[in-house]
Amino acid sequence: MLDKKATDVLVLHVAKLTSVADYLVLGSADSDRQTRAIADHVDGILSQAGCPPISIEGKAPSQWVLMDFGDVVVHIFRQDARQHYGLERLWADATRVPVTHKPHAGPAVTLKPIPQKRVRTAKRA
Repeated sequence: MLDKKATDVLVLHVAKLTSVADYLVLGSADSDRQTRAIADHVDGILSQAGCPPISIEGKAPSQWVLMDFGDVVVHIFRQDARQHYGLERLWADATRVPVTHKPHAGPAVTLKPIPQKRVRTAKRA
Protein backbone atom coordinates (compact mmCIF):
# COMPACT_ATOMS: atom_id res chain seq x y z
CA MET A 1 0.00 0.00 0.00
CA LEU A 2 2.71 2.42 0.96
CA ASP A 3 4.47 1.85 -2.37
CA LYS A 4 1.43 3.45 -4.04
CA LYS A 5 1.39 6.37 -1.58
CA ALA A 6 -1.46 5.16 0.63
CA THR A 7 -1.79 7.37 3.69
CA ASP A 8 -2.81 6.66 7.28
CA VAL A 9 -2.12 2.93 6.90
CA LEU A 10 -3.32 1.07 9.95
CA VAL A 11 -3.26 -2.65 10.81
CA LEU A 12 -5.71 -3.86 13.44
CA HIS A 13 -5.51 -7.27 15.11
CA VAL A 14 -9.19 -8.22 15.50
CA ALA A 15 -8.96 -12.01 16.03
CA LYS A 16 -10.17 -11.76 19.64
CA LEU A 17 -13.10 -9.54 18.64
CA THR A 18 -14.55 -11.35 15.61
CA SER A 19 -14.41 -14.60 13.68
CA VAL A 20 -14.56 -12.80 10.33
CA ALA A 21 -10.81 -12.09 10.11
CA ASP A 22 -7.64 -11.95 12.18
CA TYR A 23 -6.43 -8.62 10.79
CA LEU A 24 -7.94 -5.55 9.18
CA VAL A 25 -5.69 -3.34 7.08
CA LEU A 26 -6.89 0.20 6.44
CA GLY A 27 -5.39 2.73 4.06
CA SER A 28 -6.46 6.00 2.48
CA ALA A 29 -6.08 7.54 -0.97
CA ASP A 30 -6.65 11.02 -2.35
CA SER A 31 -8.72 10.00 -5.38
CA ASP A 32 -10.74 7.18 -6.93
CA ARG A 33 -7.89 6.52 -9.36
CA GLN A 34 -5.35 6.17 -6.54
CA THR A 35 -7.75 3.89 -4.63
CA ARG A 36 -7.94 1.57 -7.65
CA ALA A 37 -4.15 1.70 -8.14
CA ILE A 38 -3.55 0.70 -4.50
CA ALA A 39 -6.10 -2.13 -4.77
CA ASP A 40 -4.50 -3.39 -8.00
CA HIS A 41 -1.06 -3.26 -6.37
CA VAL A 42 -2.15 -5.18 -3.25
CA ASP A 43 -3.94 -7.75 -5.42
CA GLY A 44 -0.90 -8.18 -7.67
CA ILE A 45 1.64 -8.54 -4.85
CA LEU A 46 -0.43 -11.01 -2.83
CA SER A 47 -1.57 -13.01 -5.87
CA GLN A 48 2.07 -13.38 -6.94
CA ALA A 49 2.85 -14.63 -3.43
CA GLY A 50 0.15 -17.31 -3.78
CA CYS A 51 -2.55 -15.47 -1.79
CA PRO A 52 -5.19 -14.34 -4.30
CA PRO A 53 -8.21 -12.51 -2.87
CA ILE A 54 -11.35 -14.48 -2.08
CA SER A 55 -13.34 -11.45 -3.22
CA ILE A 56 -13.00 -7.76 -4.04
CA GLU A 57 -15.89 -5.33 -3.60
CA GLY A 58 -16.24 -1.66 -4.54
CA LYS A 59 -13.53 -1.45 -7.18
CA ALA A 60 -15.77 0.18 -9.80
CA PRO A 61 -16.87 3.20 -7.74
CA SER A 62 -13.51 3.16 -5.89
CA GLN A 63 -14.53 5.23 -2.88
CA TRP A 64 -14.10 2.18 -0.65
CA VAL A 65 -12.50 -1.02 -1.91
CA LEU A 66 -12.78 -4.09 0.32
CA MET A 67 -10.44 -7.00 -0.40
CA ASP A 68 -11.01 -10.28 1.44
CA PHE A 69 -7.93 -12.50 1.75
CA GLY A 70 -9.42 -14.81 4.38
CA ASP A 71 -7.63 -14.06 7.63
CA VAL A 72 -6.80 -10.55 6.39
CA VAL A 73 -9.34 -8.03 5.11
CA VAL A 74 -7.99 -4.92 3.38
CA HIS A 75 -9.99 -1.67 3.23
CA ILE A 76 -8.81 1.08 0.89
CA PHE A 77 -10.75 4.31 1.25
CA ARG A 78 -10.87 7.67 -0.37
CA GLN A 79 -10.09 10.10 2.49
CA ASP A 80 -13.64 11.46 2.83
CA ALA A 81 -15.20 7.98 2.84
CA ARG A 82 -12.80 6.79 5.54
CA GLN A 83 -13.73 9.70 7.78
CA HIS A 84 -17.43 9.11 7.14
CA TYR A 85 -17.44 5.38 8.00
CA GLY A 86 -14.91 5.57 10.85
CA LEU A 87 -13.80 1.94 11.03
CA GLU A 88 -11.08 2.94 13.49
CA ARG A 89 -13.81 3.99 15.92
CA LEU A 90 -15.83 0.82 15.27
CA TRP A 91 -12.79 -1.36 16.01
CA ALA A 92 -11.42 0.84 18.83
CA ASP A 93 -10.83 -2.24 21.05
CA ALA A 94 -8.57 -3.88 18.45
CA THR A 95 -4.82 -4.02 18.98
CA ARG A 96 -2.93 -1.74 16.61
CA VAL A 97 0.00 -3.40 14.84
CA PRO A 98 2.95 -1.11 14.05
CA VAL A 99 3.47 -0.50 10.32
CA THR A 100 6.98 -0.01 9.00
CA HIS A 101 7.93 0.64 5.42
CA LYS A 102 11.16 -0.07 3.63
CA PRO A 103 10.85 1.12 0.02
CA HIS A 104 11.33 -1.62 -2.57
CA ALA A 105 11.85 -4.23 0.15
CA GLY A 106 8.87 -6.34 -0.88
CA PRO A 107 6.39 -7.81 1.59
CA ALA A 108 7.46 -7.49 5.22
CA VAL A 109 5.94 -10.83 6.19
CA THR A 110 6.17 -14.35 4.88
CA LEU A 111 2.99 -15.01 2.95
CA LYS A 112 1.36 -18.41 2.77
CA PRO A 113 -1.50 -19.55 0.53
CA ILE A 114 -4.92 -19.51 2.14
CA PRO A 115 -5.83 -23.05 3.22
CA GLN A 116 -8.99 -24.23 1.48
CA LYS A 117 -10.73 -25.01 4.77
CA ARG A 118 -10.50 -21.30 5.75
CA VAL A 119 -12.13 -19.98 2.58
CA ARG A 120 -15.58 -18.55 3.22
CA THR A 121 -18.15 -19.10 0.52
CA ALA A 122 -21.29 -17.79 2.19
CA LYS A 123 -21.80 -14.30 3.50
CA ARG A 124 -22.19 -13.99 7.24
CA ALA A 125 -25.11 -12.15 8.76
